[in-house]
Amino acid sequence: MTQDKAKERVVAIIQARMTSTRLPGKVLADICGTPLLQRIVERLRKCRLLDDIVIATTSNREDDPVEALGRKLGIDVFRGDEFDVLDRMLQAAERSRADVIVRVTADCPVIDPGIVDECIRLRAERGVDYASNVIVRTYPDGLDTEVIRIEALRKADREAHNPVLREHVTPYIRGGFPHLPSGNFSRADLTYSSNLSHVRWTVDRQDDLDRVREIFSALKTSFSWRDALSLATKHPHLLGVQIK
Repeated sequence: MTQDKAKERVVAIIQARMTSTRLPGKVLADICGTPLLQRIVERLRKCRLLDDIVIATTSNREDDPVEALGRKLGIDVFRGDEFDVLDRMLQAAERSRADVIVRVTADCPVIDPGIVDECIRLRAERGVDYASNVIVRTYPDGLDTEVIRIEALRKADREAHNPVLREHVTPYIRGGFPHLPSGNFSRADLTYSSNLSHVRWTVDRQDDLDRVREIFSALKTSFSWRDALSLATKHPHLLGVQIK
């Protein structure tokens, strides 16, 4: 790693709001006595390569409890537009003086600090604009990690005008929406040796939440994703079902 890269400030930004259409209020749903969003913060705090964590929520009154939890946890909270999430993420990144952003969505309470560190390291070693495990999917759904240079996020903000691109933040950078434009960015893929993309640990529905609660109940707080996989292999209902 070069001297300049060693000085890069890496900030995880958790994208969170209360008004999920499929499972409203899920970001504060109870998981074994702890709010889902707090579970994410606790797991990210175990990352070795993160300098800070920020919560990016909306300016809507409904998200006052999200801000309150962030303050309670000692986490900086940025509030911005509900639907222009690209702008919200960029402003949060700028205010936190980030050189590199780790984008995390608040439906991933099983997010793994080891995977996050691997993805941060991959982006730095390759010197690319963007690294993730979401373009080539081999990890379980719910371990999604995207690492982005601040310059790439700024470029996307300047060039991406379609509301869909702005709401979903990274499609302009990573591509994947054939009917929408994408920019010119260098990318790297973090992949696992086996394809486990059928495993579902994201939280979009009540059955997802129930499954995650069972995983947290059965394992120690500091469990790794491999611990969760070992448990789910013995209890296959915990692998979940990917909706096609």
